[in-house]
Amino acid sequence: MRAFDAAAYVADEELATLIFLSTKLGKPLLLEGPPGVGKTEVANVLARVLQTQLIRLQCYEGLDVHTAVYEWNYQKQLLTIKIQEHGSKTEAEKEQYIFGEEFLLKRPLLQAITAEQAPVLLIDEIDRADEEFEAFLLELLSAFQISIPEMGTIRAVHRPYVLLTSNRTRELSDALKRRCLYHWLNFPSLEKEQQIVHKHLPHIAEQLAARVVEVVQNIRRKKLEKRPGIAETLDWARALLALGYEELTPAAMGRTLGCLLKSEADIQLVKKEEL
Repeated sequence: MRAFDAAAYVADEELATLIFLSTKLGKPLLLEGPPGVGKTEVANVLARVLQTQLIRLQCYEGLDVHTAVYEWNYQKQLLTIKIQEHGSKTEAEKEQYIFGEEFLLKRPLLQAITAEQAPVLLIDEIDRADEEFEAFLLELLSAFQISIPEMGTIRAVHRPYVLLTSNRTRELSDALKRRCLYHWLNFPSLEKEQQIVHKHLPHIAEQLAARVVEVVQNIRRKKLEKRPGIAETLDWARALLALGYEELTPAAMGRTLGCLLKSEADIQLVKKEEL
């Protein structure tokens, strides 16, 4: 917790314990929760704490192995084949050469298991990917190895620290969950969000920080198209400071709601009910 605290991330004891166990047991950590609660930021902070590289795979519908794992540099292969047309190598030797590592384009998953130092691998919004891709991940998360037909099985040089995030737009498979430690991350309490604001903005006035967080917490209870996350709270507080406001007046709030809310309908609803 002290390391995360020093990195300006306010983690409760349960989350800090699971992060520690994930690194010590070598098991992936699955973080679920609504958008904007700081799931992705856990990976960013963990990489800074461990002083290692962060490798991120952003999931989406239609994500396939070539985008996530590897591709062959076809243009370079074709050029090499053309150059070697009249060479002395046999066809088998030529084929073996053009399917070597020199022609391999490493994507996030392959980068993670071939890195010289154990990286933090963030598989972000896994619930957006298809179930077929989720099934493909099982080999990686079980044995930390990837099979490439032309080259064979590549095993992890250093086992990466793996974090998966999900906004729970669909239920993940039991097989995937069994391979992970699990934590549900929700919107912070009023006191915790105030701590977060002070961590990131240590010079903000106590009264302004308290009022900003109080209003944000109240806004989140409304029927919005998109509830503001912690990042929007911080953006709003920074905007108010940049404009020189020392308190959250109705005028200040009306002028800066676009820093907090990202929908015209939400802005009009809040202006009507709050102002």
